[in-house]
Formats: sequence, C-alpha cells, structure tokens
Amino acid sequence: MTNHVLTVACPSRRGIVAAVATFLARHECNITDSNQFDDMEGGRFFMRVRFRSEGGVDAATLREDFGAIADEFGMDWAIHDPGHRMRVLLMVSNFGHCLNDLLYRWRIGALPVDIVGVVSNHMTYQKVVVNHDIPFHHIRVTAANKPEAEAQLMAVVEESGAELVVLARYMQVLSDRLCREMAGRIINIHHSFLPSFKGANPYRQAHERGVKLIGATAHYVTADLDEGPIIEQDTVRVTHAQSPADYVSLGRDVEAQVLARAIHAHIHHRVFMNGASTVVFPASPGDHASERMG
Repeated sequence: MTNHVLTVACPSRRGIVAAVATFLARHECNITDSNQFDDMEGGRFFMRVRFRSEGGVDAATLREDFGAIADEFGMDWAIHDPGHRMRVLLMVSNFGHCLNDLLYRWRIGALPVDIVGVVSNHMTYQKVVVNHDIPFHHIRVTAANKPEAEAQLMAVVEESGAELVVLARYMQVLSDRLCREMAGRIINIHHSFLPSFKGANPYRQAHERGVKLIGATAHYVTADLDEGPIIEQDTVRVTHAQSPADYVSLGRDVEAQVLARAIHAHIHHRVFMNGASTVVFPASPGDHASERMG
C-alpha cells in the first residue's frame, strides 16, 4: 500500500467532495484523513486528502486519471508523496536562535527535510553549519552589490535544488524581483508586538511601553515587507517585573517555535494561498512529526 496526499483549490460549487471521494474509491484508494474549507466570501474551496492506494494503482496513473475531474471543477491540484523530504535552504545573519533550533530538530528527525545549505551575509555561523556537514555559503551584501549578491543566491538555489527557502532571521531585504520569482517558496519569521515597534531594539521599546504580549509571525515573503500571507503565529505573556533581556529571551523562543511549525505546515502541504491570506489545515495523524514542538 502506498500513501499519497491530494491538495485541491478551486471555485466553490456543489459536488467537489463527492467527485473526489468517488474517484478515489473507484481506484481502490482508502481515505485516511480529510480536511476541507469553503470560503463563502471569496468563493473558493480548499481540500487536503491523505489516502492510501490499496489496489496497486501508482501515482502516475492517479494523476493522469484525475485530470478529467480537475478540468471539470477548474482545480489547482497536486498529488504528493508524503515520504518526500523537501529540499530546504536556510538563510541567517547574526541571530542564530532559529538556525540552531532548526538544525537540532533536523538532526533528531523532528524536521523531516533535507537541508541543502545555509546562506549568510556573515561568517558567524560557518563553523556550526560545517560541523553539521551542511554546505555554508557566505554571500556578502552591500548597497552597491545587492544585484550580484541576489544572483549568487539564486545560483545556490538552483544548484542545490532547493524547493523552499527559510529566512531564519536573515536581516536583509530581498528585492521585489526575487520575491516575485520565488513566490510561495520563501518563509520568514519576525517578532510581533501590539503596538508595533520598528527600528533598532524593538524589545527595549516594548519594555518601555509596558507591552504584555510578545509574539512571533511566520509568513510567506512578498514584495510588501513583512506583510506576506501569514502561516503561523503565537504569543507569550510578559509582565512589568521582567527586564528587556527577559523579553529578548522569551521572544527568541517563540520565534523558533513558530518558524518550525510554519515549516512543518508547508512541507506537509497543509498551507493554501487564498489571496493575501492563507488556509492552513491541521496536521493529520499520518504526518511525520507532532505540531506540539518545543
């Protein structure tokens, strides 16, 4: 028996679930987990089905035969191999908490991906990366050489076969062109406060204003800085008795956890673009790792 994941996004109408279920039954496939969402405001329907083939039909045949249903309903769809380890390229600057967290999860098997390299505009984490037998790429970025630096980055992406790029606190703004070229394939993490604090030392600003909640947001990168479709968020409470250093420590912890959960959602094909937003389905029993990490 072979496991598969079917993802579907299409205009909302009657009969979609029935058509998918009937197709799988006719091909001797058993549904083991299913999630769907009908966006009544946007008129879009989203579905993720995990199933196993019990009659010996292969993925190629399923894809060929499913085309007729996909055409009928105007579907954007794919049939994925849940055992495929997505090739991921990490990027980091001088804050290493997210990088170190991801490397640890990867090393113990809690992050089922192939890390194909780490790109940095500094040499700070070269030894850490090399000690994990992962290629390290130092790409220096200045205002004068940014186009050349991004060309080097894209060369690394292509040569490594990276399917996903993760900005694990990479402190450089990517160009609009690169964001468009890699749309839906770059995930970023940053702190979240209410009210919002920009510029240098946001945690000290938050402390001075008496913030009670520190959060983190993981999102897809777009040309609008830090405004891409959100994948995952979380918060932690703080009090007046805690110092700016406490804020930083707690903030780094929640950033690492949120980023890891966002990556898990993406690699398991649980995230669907819905305009400027996302639809994110919960983890299914067959997914490799629990979402309750940390």
